Amino acid sequence: MRLFRSLLLLLLLLGTYALWQGAIEIPERWNPWAPLDVREDPVPLVTGWKLDRLRADDTLCRQALETSQLAYTPVADSEPQPGCPLNDSLRISAAGETDFNSSFVATCPLAVALALYERHSLQPAARETFGQEVSQITHLGSYACRNINNREDGRRSEHASANALDIAAFTLADGRHIEVEADWPHEDDAEDNAAARFLTRAHDGACDVFRVTLGPAHNQAHANHFHLDMGTYSACR
Repeated sequence: MRLFRSLLLLLLLLGTYALWQGAIEIPERWNPWAPLDVREDPVPLVTGWKLDRLRADDTLCRQALETSQLAYTPVADSEPQPGCPLNDSLRISAAGETDFNSSFVATCPLAVALALYERHSLQPAARETFGQEVSQITHLGSYACRNINNREDGRRSEHASANALDIAAFTLADGRHIEVEADWPHEDDAEDNAAARFLTRAHDGACDVFRVTLGPAHNQAHANHFHLDMGTYSACR
């Protein structure tokens, strides 16, 4: 049995190495070392791996960003507030046909994750629930020089480097406004309330893309928004 496991591990390592070197050809969407293409349907395990690689390779991240429909401009490195620098950041103004209530600053990995989320999770949820797409995303901001929960003895929030975005509402093509605070599902309406079903899917879809997704079910501090970030830790609440 030990010999069998050793052989299996050896074959796995050889296969991984051959894949990395390009000796084995598979579709790029299944290849964890292939550049991430936002237009391709994501493969959960592989896409997560590709997103993680972007955090350490800005060139690779910008390459992935070019495959998205995000409208953005580069932001010069700066330190708007002491201890909270902005490095390799972008100013995002739209995601294809989807507008934002205002532009915001984001790290490249956060921008790529947002592009994936808008294309492959948010809009399909809107089409399947309402028969139309989201035309605008209302956010509460990305950059804020503070610690988590504003605690003086806590670690820096991902907002301190614009690596997080708080989303509060969505506007549909027909003008209907869906707010996280007002429409988040309760036990008595989760099954027959379209807005509640949509928000549940929007939240769950975010968990598939972002490193951290926090919503009203997490705590009172997130009662009116989804917190989405691409930090070190992983959480879906």
